[in-house]
Order: sequence, then C-alpha cells, then structure tokens
Amino acid sequence: MARILLAEDDGSLRGFLTRALERAGHEVVDCENGDDAIDALEDGPYDLLLTDIVMPGADGIEVARVAAARQPGLRIMFITGFAAVALTAAQSTPQAKVLAKPVHLRDLVGEVEKMIAA
Repeated sequence: MARILLAEDDGSLRGFLTRALERAGHEVVDCENGDDAIDALEDGPYDLLLTDIVMPGADGIEVARVAAARQPGLRIMFITGFAAVALTAAQSTPQAKVLAKPVHLRDLVGEVEKMIAA
C-alpha cells in the first residue's frame, strides 16, 4: 500500500481518482488546489504525488518542485488535459510521468502501481 498525495481541482475527478486508488489499496490524501497540496506535504512522507498541472493557486509544476525539495526521491505523476502544459511538465521534471486527460481509471491505477514498484 502506498501513501499518495493527490492534487486535482475538479471535484468529480478528484473523487473518482481517490476512490479508485483507495480500492486498489492505497491511502490517499486529496487536495482541491496546489496551495492545499503544498500545505499537506507537512503531513508526509508520501510515496507518490499525483497532481493536475493547471489548478488555482500553485500549479502542479510548483507543487512538484516544492514536494521534490522537501521529500527527495518522491515519485511524481502529472495529469493534464493540455498538451503544451504536459510538454512543459515533462521538460521541467524529467523523472515524472505525465498522463493526458481523459485517462481511464484502470490505466491510471496501473501507472501508479508501476511507479510505486519502480
């Protein structure tokens, strides 16, 4: 079981992701924006940061930057519906995985499992 910090501003998607990851046996701390996710880092450590990129407050790239500084070795996965933003995220955090929305929950859980096992 992994401890996952989830940052996603879309409430419905955040709920779906949280439930899918919990059903897969993971503990999920979910946040509705980047600022809340940065605050939640105080409650770490986490095994994985799963974050949207475009959000109110701190964006996902900033959340990842702060998270990596506070917890070196943290696995990071971005989810986004914006191709140009995905390219920027991949360039700024090359060790991170970037998934494009819409993403099937089964595929996302599979990618999370792969990152945690790595």
